[in-house]
Amino acid sequence: MSYANYPKTPDWSVTRLMDEYARLKHEYGAEGAGAILDETYAYLRAQLQKLKNLGECESLAAKEPNRLENIKALRKPAERRLWKSFNEPVYRDRLKGALLGRFAGCTLGSPVEFWDVEAMEKWAEWIGDKFPNEIYWSSIKNPNNLRYGVSPCHTYTQAGLDGVPVDDDITYTLLGLLIAEDFGTDFTTEQAGEAWLKYLPYACTAEDVALKNLKKGIPAAECADMDNPYAQWIGADIRSDPFGYLAPGLPEKAAEMAYRDAYLSHRRNGIYGEMYFSAVIAAAFAYNNAIDALNAGLNEIPAECALYGDLIWALETGKTVKNYRHARELVDARFAGMSGVHTNNNAALAIFGLTLGKDCFDTAIGQTVAMGLDNDCTGATVGSIFGAAYGIGAVPEKWYEKFNNKVHTYMIGREEFAIDDVLNRFEAIARKLF
Repeated sequence: MSYANYPKTPDWSVTRLMDEYARLKHEYGAEGAGAILDETYAYLRAQLQKLKNLGECESLAAKEPNRLENIKALRKPAERRLWKSFNEPVYRDRLKGALLGRFAGCTLGSPVEFWDVEAMEKWAEWIGDKFPNEIYWSSIKNPNNLRYGVSPCHTYTQAGLDGVPVDDDITYTLLGLLIAEDFGTDFTTEQAGEAWLKYLPYACTAEDVALKNLKKGIPAAECADMDNPYAQWIGADIRSDPFGYLAPGLPEKAAEMAYRDAYLSHRRNGIYGEMYFSAVIAAAFAYNNAIDALNAGLNEIPAECALYGDLIWALETGKTVKNYRHARELVDARFAGMSGVHTNNNAALAIFGLTLGKDCFDTAIGQTVAMGLDNDCTGATVGSIFGAAYGIGAVPEKWYEKFNNKVHTYMIGREEFAIDDVLNRFEAIARKLF
């Protein structure tokens, strides 16, 4: 898949100039400014509809199906049951590492989400922090602002931490657990939609579209197809972890759960991103390193889809990546023009982070967050895979000692979870698959 020919985006600042000139002309007593704005708006709406109606490449669509049975038909042959029986001591060790690793990576990345590499470097220099980070930021901008209306920004710092602060990446991990508890591991997309209506007060991008469509009474299976230009963005990817935790050593089962969850809001590579990382996490319980798990995850997505090619590129290129700056340069060059919130480019950065980190947690999440783009998401994913592959003993206590056994969320009626309770609840369901 080539990303070299994205359409060049015009300078949309002209629309802001139209607003200001309309106001100015009104102030000067001119007539007709409103009619010009209305005419322009109608034209833009018509052009938007033309974009929606553009025909798509049928041969590419055949390689990137949305139906699960068609996806399975395009996978490579593989061993899909890596655990034959439930291994309690290994599971508990790896699950704790994965969950706390995810919380840590997300919390490190949240204050600098979408920051440019240079902006993070300058901020670290200004406040005297080592960069890439080896512990949480000592200071962040706008410390009293609330993220997601719940956690003050200063609670994401080393001094301010008291529990895992709110983030959508963390909330969706816990929502996946609630879906499995409410409906079982064979839940349907429709049942996932029921859980969203029950627990989610709001969402972003593709999830926002799906949630609003659900509230309009649109069937869950159709929610991702209506007014959704975010269908291949990272939103499904960040929901992958609970299904890996629920199916240790069973990457196919993890990917199937991820598929049913992703189908609510995403299509094509957006779906595959969630399937891939769920399978990676499930496989990591059966391996002793992250790279084998990353390779195993490839077996659960179509072998000729764009994401598969990008993952193969990242796994091969990752062997020669020098540091976070080099990683970002490589991704910017390959994915020039792609949204910074897309599944594919961020997946490549996560692979680079795990490749650079090897068996060092500090390096893995520090380098990943330093790469930028959607770096709370990639930091969380890297922390999760690392913990599932190496266990809690490889995650330094400094990253979780101030979590104080609690996680904050913005879910309706589920504003706080106890970490030890979450671990027990995941285990109770995972056992039933063996």
